[in-house]
Amino acid sequence: MTHSGFPDYGHNMPLKKNIKRDSRAGGPTIATSVYDRLRADIIIGSLEPGHRLGTDQLRGRYDVGISPVREALNRLLAEKLVCFEDQKGFHVAGIGEEDLYDLIRMRCWAEEIALRESIAQSTPEWEESIIVAYHRLSRTPRSAQSEKFEFNPEWEVLHREFHTAFLANCGSPRLLAHCQLLADQSKRYRQLAASISYPTRTERDEHKTLMEMALSGDVEAAVEAHHAHLRMTLEIIIGSGLSLPTGKIAV
Repeated sequence: MTHSGFPDYGHNMPLKKNIKRDSRAGGPTIATSVYDRLRADIIIGSLEPGHRLGTDQLRGRYDVGISPVREALNRLLAEKLVCFEDQKGFHVAGIGEEDLYDLIRMRCWAEEIALRESIAQSTPEWEESIIVAYHRLSRTPRSAQSEKFEFNPEWEVLHREFHTAFLANCGSPRLLAHCQLLADQSKRYRQLAASISYPTRTERDEHKTLMEMALSGDVEAAVEAHHAHLRMTLEIIIGSGLSLPTGKIAV
């Protein structure tokens, strides 16, 4: 018996080394760590649309072997953040006006369902989670620098938690996962919009309106505010007249 009271069935067996651990339960595997880092580099724009993702280059960038790199690339391929072409290999998926329109449209459709269901099943705990998430987000600077826009990882984490709180009461883990995937795919566009609109855009006010509308129980007003918030990214980028980078769009 061990000191915890459980039988020690394997006390005479050699310890196994190099056990893979799931990144969400006790610590990341090497492959998951590479996936997380490569994914973040793509989303925040460190690796630009169309950038070739050679395996040797990535091995050096993340100081790992070939297998974790290949696994990470295949996972990102499934998420449409990476593309693969014969004779050319992997590269960062391109961004473009049509892709942006499609992403915003899909987010509006999917997240509207989740939002409507969450409000319909409103509970005090759900309402409290939104208030807490807004409070934390509103106290965090949008940019890491006040003079110009710079990616702020703390704000991004809290922003994700805030938007997740709205939809979390819908009762469908699959719908939530789909909404989160679309949100992640749109992050590159959000960073671009932020670099254009900072510091004039008042995202804090937009988030406050979202919170108030959801807590009011007025479903139609909440959906309208939510759609307007999502479409703001589109309006900022298209309204700027910026020519979006070219590159193969993941389909």
